[in-house]
This record gives sequence, structure tokens and C-alpha cells, in this order.
Amino acid sequence: MATRQVKDFLETGNIINSVNFPNASLPYVGKTRVAVFHKNVPNMVGQLTTAVSGYNFNIADMVNRSRGDYAYTMIDIDNEVNDEIIPSLEAKINSIAGIVTARII
Repeated sequence: MATRQVKDFLETGNIINSVNFPNASLPYVGKTRVAVFHKNVPNMVGQLTTAVSGYNFNIADMVNRSRGDYAYTMIDIDNEVNDEIIPSLEAKINSIAGIVTARII
């Protein structure tokens, strides 16, 4: 069971039954997903969506869950994101104050 949950996290970003993270699950459609662990502060989701929309990407779906001082957000992008843009998008998101870590799946 734990192995499947870790595999699901690595492949889709979904978190189930974590001790330290809030449960966050979003059906994975296989395009591009941005998974972000961040401080639970006002306007964080707005900053994240602004960063994504700055590349003219359409947000198809999103989930934001918090636990205490921290939160986890997954954003599904409707567009295919090529390998040249991924480092730039990750850097832009990671430069936001309060971001602990972000990854593009």
C-alpha cells in the first residue's frame, strides 16, 4: 500500500495518507502538472496561477490543500509544455517567496 502511494506521488503528484502533507488528489490526465509545496500565506495561489498564465498556458484543473502553516497545490495545464520551457517555469515558480519546492510532472 505505501509503495503504491509513493509511486502515485512520484508519477502524478497525488498525496494520500501522508503524515506531513495534506491529502491532495487530482485525476491525472497525462498532460503537464505543476506540483508545489509552499507556505500557507495569502495570495500564494494567485502568484502561482499568474506564473503559469505568464506562459499563455491554460489551467485545466487545480487543487490546493493546506495543513497548518504549509500547503500543497497541483495545477494541471491544458497545453503540452516542451522541455525547453520547463526549467524556466520551475525557476519562475521557485523564485516566489514562500515556495518550498516545485516540480513539473
